[in-house]
Amino acid sequence: MFIKICGMTSAAAVVAAIECGVDAIGFVFAPSPRQVTPDQAAELSAEAPPGLLRVAVTRHPSQVLVNEIVTRVRPHYLQTDIEDLAGLDLPDGLGVLPVVRGRRNGATPARVLFEGPHSGRGTVSDWTVAAELAQQTEIILAGGLNAGNVAAAINRVRPFGVDVSTGVEGAPGVKDARRMAEFVTAVRSLTVPG
Repeated sequence: MFIKICGMTSAAAVVAAIECGVDAIGFVFAPSPRQVTPDQAAELSAEAPPGLLRVAVTRHPSQVLVNEIVTRVRPHYLQTDIEDLAGLDLPDGLGVLPVVRGRRNGATPARVLFEGPHSGRGTVSDWTVAAELAQQTEIILAGGLNAGNVAAAINRVRPFGVDVSTGVEGAPGVKDARRMAEFVTAVRSLTVPG
């Protein structure tokens, strides 16, 4: 199960995520208590080992911001609402993680991040819609997850992966190493029947 911890704001949080053995960390460039600048994200991502995926998390970004993020941070993926992608010029080699917030008509990308209407508020997304989408494509489930509900979410939705931010914080924007470890343990200990 793919695990991403989003909203890195400190070196201590990055180190804790690495120690937990997550697959990816996210840096938020949209208005939020977790928002960082491209320079801050570049400094924090320098702590990450080569195998750890770095995701630049945006929402309705300008081309100027995307260019700055790509140049300074060199992320593996850009995460933004699926509607944003048509208006952006992205470099070859940059992966894209489109955010879907509800039911969709038409083609769906091979992998998406499924989130509720508002990111970063700890609100549980619609698991029924997520489960429907997970039958059509690989989804990374986000929205209100924590160590106490992630097993139920995985069993209900059957996602490719999970993404957590507020559910592993002691205060808004401040990651808690113990909560991070508990979340990862809850995910890794779960066996989902095939």
